[in-house]
Amino acid sequence: MTTSISYLKPYPAYKLSGIEWLGEVPAHWEVRRLKYLATVNDEALPETTDPDMEFTYVDIGNVDSFRGITGTEDLVFEDAPSRARRIVRQGDVIVSTVRTYLKAIARIKPTDANLIVSTGFAVIRPRDLDSGFTAYALRSPYFVDRVVAHSVGVSYPAINASELSSLDVAFPPLPEQHAIATFLDRETARIDALVAKKERLIELLQEKRTALITRAITSGLDPDAPLKDSGVEWLGEIPAHWEVKRLWHLTPSHRRIMYGIVLPGPYVEDGIPIVKGGDVSSTRLRLDLLARTAEEIERRYTKSRLQKGDLVYAIRGSIGDVAMIPEELEGANLTQDAARVAYSEDCCGLWLLHLLKSCAVFAQLEAGALGATIRGINIRDLRRTSIPVPPMVEQQDIATYIQSEIEKVDNLIASIRKAIQYLGELRSTLISAAVTGRIDVREEAGCK
Repeated sequence: MTTSISYLKPYPAYKLSGIEWLGEVPAHWEVRRLKYLATVNDEALPETTDPDMEFTYVDIGNVDSFRGITGTEDLVFEDAPSRARRIVRQGDVIVSTVRTYLKAIARIKPTDANLIVSTGFAVIRPRDLDSGFTAYALRSPYFVDRVVAHSVGVSYPAINASELSSLDVAFPPLPEQHAIATFLDRETARIDALVAKKERLIELLQEKRTALITRAITSGLDPDAPLKDSGVEWLGEIPAHWEVKRLWHLTPSHRRIMYGIVLPGPYVEDGIPIVKGGDVSSTRLRLDLLARTAEEIERRYTKSRLQKGDLVYAIRGSIGDVAMIPEELEGANLTQDAARVAYSEDCCGLWLLHLLKSCAVFAQLEAGALGATIRGINIRDLRRTSIPVPPMVEQQDIATYIQSEIEKVDNLIASIRKAIQYLGELRSTLISAAVTGRIDVREEAGCK
């Protein structure tokens, strides 16, 4: 598969489309408003629908322009939300008319049976257009950008169906539309397959990264070191000269492991920075990204104040995320969703950071996670976590080794993600160029 579209030639002749933002189109193409080429919102479930009617529901959050429909929910009419009303059929294209910046656009395929979609979608049913071509045209940047530009509202931008259907679409004769759709099906499938392989490679590298950390944390760096039974089932054997301690034994007595403010509000613009469980990440733990709470509220919770180098551990929601407090967050506080883990002078902070990120520690904590909907870790369980503790010098060596190795893995992952981004841009460029006539794909599709 080529990694550019430079091999594709333009059409022999062009003409002005009469639309400023569209520019020129191939000489034999036409430009019309969508409403003259397709119908909009033809069918909907009436309120008299049988309460026991079963269907598969698609909401706006379950659709994106890249992957199409990504999730569904099986419902009966009686229990369905009032927005679950639009009937769709094979070949229809659904376009979100609310929160249009999400670009929730998808084609209804033969496998999408018995679907009902949200009234937040406009259901486009092609009449004088090939359904495949329509799906690509409505997902192309030139059309999506017009939808977003015509949307009204700041936090919840929306466009009504009649205005959406008044937007212009460029199109060739029907056989050529079919050829363009066939070509794009083939080429985007190749791109998507390549992206999937690269995403799988990232997963494997992340697994390698995790395994590397866990191995160094639990076994050390000397493969020939004598071993002993740790006495902890999840840990197994550890180097004979290591100790097994509870996490709280590594913390200073005056700064015990604890969570923070139970009720952090009200949030203010100029107050004390506060770290929530969802903030716990090396990329999210930034002063400019954190909420702030009023000083008079925060004064009651001075014991959970954070110092440079402290570790914060997410104990609610996405448990197990750990990060180190940078100098700019000195004096910040945290909520009940995160725990502060300070450490004694005879403990290496970076080593402890990696230890708390390891599968071995997480598995022990997850086993005691509480809650059916939102999982959480009891602060007592965190304090009592059993951990393998090498001498201080070895802790530092392990931390240095892990930092060096994960940097290599992270650089590889970053390179792969950059390639995935490029493939996504190539996919978008290819679609846009084909459905606007910038490139002539008839020969490639075998119809010229």
